[in-house]
Amino acid sequence: MKASVLNRKLHRWGSILTALPLLVVIITGIILQLKKDWSWVQPPTAKSADPALELSFDEILASASGVPEAEIGSWEDVDRLDVRPDKGVVKVRANNRYEVQIDTKSGEILHVAYRRSDLIESLHDGSWFSDGAKLWIFLPTAIILFGLWVTGIYLWFLPHLVRRRKRKAQ
Repeated sequence: MKASVLNRKLHRWGSILTALPLLVVIITGIILQLKKDWSWVQPPTAKSADPALELSFDEILASASGVPEAEIGSWEDVDRLDVRPDKGVVKVRANNRYEVQIDTKSGEILHVAYRRSDLIESLHDGSWFSDGAKLWIFLPTAIILFGLWVTGIYLWFLPHLVRRRKRKAQ
């Protein structure tokens, strides 16, 4: 079997096998590219009038606990803290994906919103489905996609190489 025929077959079957996972990666990738511009995906970061870092961890927890949507009662309900010293804000991400932005000087709640970017990122890398899907579907899809790129480059260059050889032969 000629290399060009084999390449076309590999290209065709690789495209079919990777179509659905690749569609998920493409759509979520586009959404993630726009996450800073689209507050539905990621809430915009508020800014404090005075960016002093004066709150203790206990005060941060107490402020975040006052937001019913976040359902924070203890540190076990908190996924992570994101401190932005230049803006005077600490973002408290609850396990239920709500984000509470707190002024680091006064402890005032600046913004509360549902944060979808972490969910979209887990869809993008396949971990939302399961670790097995990430390892056995999304990783092979990436490898096959790399193979499609290589065979696509070869298939694109092949006619140019043939024409070049014909010109040299004449």
